[in-house]
Amino acid sequence: MTTLRSLAFAFLFYLWSVLVAVGCAIVVLPAPRSWCTGMMRMWAKGIIVLLRVVCDIKVEVRGRQHMPTGAALLAPKHQCMFDVFAQFAFMPDACFVMKKELMWIPFFSWYAIKAKMIVVDREGHSAALRKLVKDAQERFAEHRQVIIAPEGTRTAPGAAPDYKPGIAALYREIDVPVHPVATNAGVHWPKHGFTRKPGTIVFEYLEPIQPGLKRAEFMRTLQERTETASNALLEL
Repeated sequence: MTTLRSLAFAFLFYLWSVLVAVGCAIVVLPAPRSWCTGMMRMWAKGIIVLLRVVCDIKVEVRGRQHMPTGAALLAPKHQCMFDVFAQFAFMPDACFVMKKELMWIPFFSWYAIKAKMIVVDREGHSAALRKLVKDAQERFAEHRQVIIAPEGTRTAPGAAPDYKPGIAALYREIDVPVHPVATNAGVHWPKHGFTRKPGTIVFEYLEPIQPGLKRAEFMRTLQERTETASNALLEL
């Protein structure tokens, strides 16, 4: 049954994605940026409905008192594709830090440009970090929530973490709180394969880390909070 549900979900997921991307292009791309944000929110919420109806996967949000409404830096645990675009459903004006390679994807790249996502060349080293900080400062001036995965790539649930320096550079240069986000999304939506396992996907917004910590202390605090909370969700 799980296999049949997963196959049905995969078909409906791509069908929904194509319908939204193609169907909204002629209206959204020439319109104000807020229209694009609204379209992405509708798309993400539609996927959450499909998960519940087709795969018997409930999506639960915890720690709502810690969810930012204005300029903030979100540092979510990254286990699968879903935990990226789920943030569109929860944040009022999300802006993702994304790798340059994704800009080759038709429609996705057009919407990313329209939504003013932050594109990073991971081979650019110090120049890429400077651009990241500059772009993030511009997005914060627009009171947006900048979302960057501290590990830079998907990590299997329970695997040893490898936090990258990008988040520390932003924390050092920009005077905003960092909001860790724990999740167990990879348990039910694995990094590889199409199987979607019934249960509850949780996104838990943790107490924000205020500006002012030294780099090492900040990284240790971020990793400890995120990993402890994420590991506690693995049995759901």
